[in-house]
Amino acid sequence: MSSPLERLADLIVNFGANVQEGQIVDVGSALGKEELTRAITASAYRRGAKFVDVVYWDPHLKKARVQHAPDDVLSFVPSWYGERALQLGRERGATISLTGPIEPHLFDDLDPERLGRDVYPRVKEYTTVINDRTVNWCVAPCPTLPWATLVHPELGPQAALDMLWEQIVHICGLDEDEPEVAWKERSDVLKGAARQLTKQRFDAIHLEGPGTDLTVGLLPSSRWIGGGEETVDGIRHMANLPTEEVFTSPDPERVDGVVRATMPFFTQGRIIEGLTVRFEAGRAVEIDADSGAETLRALVDQDEGGARLGELALVDREGRIGQLETIFYDTLLDENAASHIALGSAYESAAGAEDRPRLNRSSIHIDFMIGSREVEVTGITPADERVPVLRDASWTI
Repeated sequence: MSSPLERLADLIVNFGANVQEGQIVDVGSALGKEELTRAITASAYRRGAKFVDVVYWDPHLKKARVQHAPDDVLSFVPSWYGERALQLGRERGATISLTGPIEPHLFDDLDPERLGRDVYPRVKEYTTVINDRTVNWCVAPCPTLPWATLVHPELGPQAALDMLWEQIVHICGLDEDEPEVAWKERSDVLKGAARQLTKQRFDAIHLEGPGTDLTVGLLPSSRWIGGGEETVDGIRHMANLPTEEVFTSPDPERVDGVVRATMPFFTQGRIIEGLTVRFEAGRAVEIDADSGAETLRALVDQDEGGARLGELALVDREGRIGQLETIFYDTLLDENAASHIALGSAYESAAGAEDRPRLNRSSIHIDFMIGSREVEVTGITPADERVPVLRDASWTI
């Protein structure tokens, strides 16, 4: 039998991104992830890829920029980075991104406000090609030793890495005889939940729990999406591997109340802990946290849409990630363990054409988790009827 690393690479290429013969494949990786990156490259070529273009991210380069670059250039990204993303869409390519922190504490001594203004390696044009559905894409985890010791500090380094790999194997279904079949079945369940939510035509969603009393308005044509996705050319792919969420794009002008994050999260190389956000008329007017608040405030100040919501995602407790009761400090995994919201750009596929001009636009998309078994999720109809949606983190519709 092939190794877990080779099986993960094949699952990402064959099922996650569903790389097609003759495609150009873009791989976003990082130093320390070379082994899985090489396995993905080999798998893509076996699949018939025309060319695999790998970009390795080195966080030390970002640290040098934040430390020494002039204030007025920190938000600058050369235009050819965005053009590369747009060209990939024009070529109908595939893109694979590997997640998981590689040097979790590298930025701890940086000015938090300056760090928040340097959004690279995020390139806003990737949002364009995703919304245009011109690429088949997949975001997947890559275990590394630094990430493992962050998640499992109680273990020795090798034991921590072994444990993280064991968890990733389980989360990604590699312990199943046929992982792709298992994911197709889970995708069908998520699509069914999305259909039920869309059918309700809720006007708003109310979330209530410890520290949270938040009402998120929906657009008249808001639709819920879950499971696998499809490009404009009909290529099916799993954008997140793993995925457990059912999401929509809310009305960016109708969000009111207070929400408290139910777990810490890792963004811009910083761990944000104890986050509380207060919204008025759609805008985040107060952002407080036990740590990392200045970085998050600087991020949302990037543009007008940074302080508004672009996503609301609901997650039940039936998925494999939440059942592990582990904080992974990786948005891909943690956001699929609990319901979450995202500040910044919205997904056009989650609204009808008539409402897409109203969707939130931003250069950022910052997810943070707000769900737990204690947080009740209720749908509010246009007639102001209240319909239970999640209770004890289980579907009630």
